[in-house]
Amino acid sequence: MNPVPMILGAFGPAIAGAVIASATSDILMWLCAPLFVVVGTARALQMYRYKQRNSPLTATEAVIWEKRYRLGAVVHGIALGIWGVTVLLRTDDSAAHMLCATTIVAYMSAGVGRTFGRPQIFHLQVLLACGPLIAALMFVGGTYHLALAILSIVFFVAIRHLTSSLQRIYLNAWIAKEREAALAGQFDTALNNMPHGLCMFAADGRLAVMNHRFSEMMNLSDDFVHRGASAPDIISACVVAGLISSASAKMILSEIENSQASDIVTTDPDAARSRSLSWTFQPMAGGGAVVLLEDITERRNAEARITHLARYDELTGLPNRVNFRDEIERLLAVPHDAEQLSALLFIDLDQFKQVNDTLGHPCGDQLLCAVANRLRAMLRPEDFVARFGGDEFVVFQQNITSSEEAASLAGRIVDNLSERYKIDNHLVEIGASVGIAMTSPAGISADTLLKNADMALYRAKADGRGTFCFFQDELAQIVEARRILELDLRKALANEEFELFYQPLVNLKSGRIATCEALLRWNHPARGTVSPVDIIPVAEDMGLIVDLGRWILRKACMECMKWPEGVSVAVNFSPQQFHQRDVLSEVRYALEVSGLPAHRLEIEITESSLLRNTQLTHDVLSQLHTLGVRISLDDFGTGYSSLSYLHNFPLQKVKIDRSFLEGIDTDRPLTLLRGVARLSADLGMSVVVEGIETNEQLELISADGTVTEAQGYLFSRPVPAVRVRQLLNASHGCRSDEERSIA
Repeated sequence: MNPVPMILGAFGPAIAGAVIASATSDILMWLCAPLFVVVGTARALQMYRYKQRNSPLTATEAVIWEKRYRLGAVVHGIALGIWGVTVLLRTDDSAAHMLCATTIVAYMSAGVGRTFGRPQIFHLQVLLACGPLIAALMFVGGTYHLALAILSIVFFVAIRHLTSSLQRIYLNAWIAKEREAALAGQFDTALNNMPHGLCMFAADGRLAVMNHRFSEMMNLSDDFVHRGASAPDIISACVVAGLISSASAKMILSEIENSQASDIVTTDPDAARSRSLSWTFQPMAGGGAVVLLEDITERRNAEARITHLARYDELTGLPNRVNFRDEIERLLAVPHDAEQLSALLFIDLDQFKQVNDTLGHPCGDQLLCAVANRLRAMLRPEDFVARFGGDEFVVFQQNITSSEEAASLAGRIVDNLSERYKIDNHLVEIGASVGIAMTSPAGISADTLLKNADMALYRAKADGRGTFCFFQDELAQIVEARRILELDLRKALANEEFELFYQPLVNLKSGRIATCEALLRWNHPARGTVSPVDIIPVAEDMGLIVDLGRWILRKACMECMKWPEGVSVAVNFSPQQFHQRDVLSEVRYALEVSGLPAHRLEIEITESSLLRNTQLTHDVLSQLHTLGVRISLDDFGTGYSSLSYLHNFPLQKVKIDRSFLEGIDTDRPLTLLRGVARLSADLGMSVVVEGIETNEQLELISADGTVTEAQGYLFSRPVPAVRVRQLLNASHGCRSDEERSIA
């Protein structure tokens, strides 16, 4: 609010009043002139004080200032009304009348553009000033005075409508301005909080808009926007800042000028920063272009990481199976001389699983990394090594002239990988088996080469491990035979082609059969009877051993119910079967379905079952023992033969392997066998010796009375269920003449 119009508005009526007072020499008219000056000065001072305030206007203060303004307007209107009435009624001078009316009307007209914000105040001021004037004009009478009164009324009505219209126009304009400002603020907030940088160039190439993100990413000042810099100026500043190269700058300017939708990616000239920027160009309808800038460094790093993980082993950093296959496929497709050969070496680590089971997977992971480092150190730059997963590695040896070079490398790999490793203060020893497949001048695919090397590895492991073997055509026949055996085994399990044979265990004191061991036989339509030696390893490799073991357990329990009450059945559990999660449930179910008491079931486990997860194994054995099932340690002496097993695990029987009978007629083997038997007996366990085939062996093992039971061909070979029932009836006195002759 400007106080100057207030002063001028006050001095105008004061001057006119002074002129009329001078002409009429009327004392009342002289008093009106200083009244205008005082009122106008007071109002101007009030406006000046309002303008000089420092704090923002509050709602309460606005009400107070409005009341003060209304009071000043009312006083000023009353002063003008008094002056008009005084001039019209105290003098007959027409010129004085005209000057007075003109001054009042002029003052009111000037207030229209200044007071439309509060038209009610102005309307009140007009009424106080013009109302007395109109009444005085009508009182004086006469044609001119009445006409002037009517025109004043019309003027008052027009002023009222004019100020109301101006108020609406002003309010609408103010609301539109506020909305525009709010929209602009929202746009500015959105623009400056975008994750992308943005530049907008007008049709003439000048910068119209640039958000904060763009200036931050390219280290630019806000001055570029204020002075309307051109696209070359902006891009040149980016080059000077060292954020893009000159070649990238030319591409960016070319895309801006082409006015076509496109995008490019630039890399930071500084390799240490290695920043990648994505530039997207979008033309505008009226000319010009919008440029979006995004920092895609993290995204590209993540994509590179994902790509690396998809093609490289995360643990060792070596290429993985997919990467290796693609690479050798590419290398095999490259033309070579007929004399140049390549070899694929398939490597499998021996005894690695035992390291994982005994020392834990972290140590196993460190061992794999150490193996990878040794393989890298042994290879030439043109050779290629990868990890296929687990404990399998593959080497592709290029540019060799004979298979002897492949054999030499395989021998070095076996020797080098078999040397000791120091892992977390543990000395670890493992071995390696290698299968080798050679390329041929006629060409060979990557898949065939891998398959051949895998078959050669299978043969190397079958030959005793710790060696290498070349692929030969007959290996394919062996593998095909194994594949057919696997198919037949799955079919046999579904069709129940298996049968259980039973071999007695004789109590040496009573001479009776105390237990019968259930042994699997496969009645193959073409192969005939297949031994468990051929069945069990294949079933374990295929993962069928759990299902097969479940069938054996249930079948043996149901058969045992047909035997005399004092006879138990012994069932072999493989490590895989023993360590399945629901082994307890399987045993309970087999006992419930068959009705067999738990004490008549013996579960035979090997030492390898005790090696895995010792605490879990102990818990399972304890629960089986609580259930009433007897636990027997089978083939004792063929594995680690740790005497701690006899002490730490709840075992009720120890079966000494037949290997202890070799040379038993000499002192040393016999002393060893009797020592193990006596130790087991002192711990409260029954002792069984397997493989008894002669009366001399029987007499030697039973001489000191520590061996409880014996098993072997001397008593009986494994026989079908019908025959074992006859043997049991004969052994326990429940027999007919025919059964006695059979026994």
